[in-house]
Amino acid sequence: MTPNIPEVVEEIREKFERYEAALVSKDVDVLDDTFWNSPHTRRLAIHENGYGFDEIHAHRVARPPGPGIKLERLRLDILTLGRDFAVVNLIFKMRGRGDLPARQTQTWVRFPDLGWKVVSAHVSVTEATPAY
Repeated sequence: MTPNIPEVVEEIREKFERYEAALVSKDVDVLDDTFWNSPHTRRLAIHENGYGFDEIHAHRVARPPGPGIKLERLRLDILTLGRDFAVVNLIFKMRGRGDLPARQTQTWVRFPDLGWKVVSAHVSVTEATPAY
């Protein structure tokens, strides 16, 4: 399994940026399209524990539009393994937390009939400033 095939990394980067823009604009259609529509999908975040696509969607609909929690990106890492699996990790400054960073992880799978979908996502805060 070949890591970080350049064109696959670029595909994931584009999908990730599309998702990030949709968070800010509250484009629920794009947000929903990003995630695998399955009861097995997970999104564990600061103000949400979404077990399954339906719970994740319900949170998205209820969330107010606006700039969201991200103030500044500190580090973005994309790891692809082969052509059908990827993990994205983002460390960012979160609004209202000073210099304490937060983190975001997404696990992406390319489905033959659906294309790239997030199957698991996690957002959390830190209590100390780690090296990044």
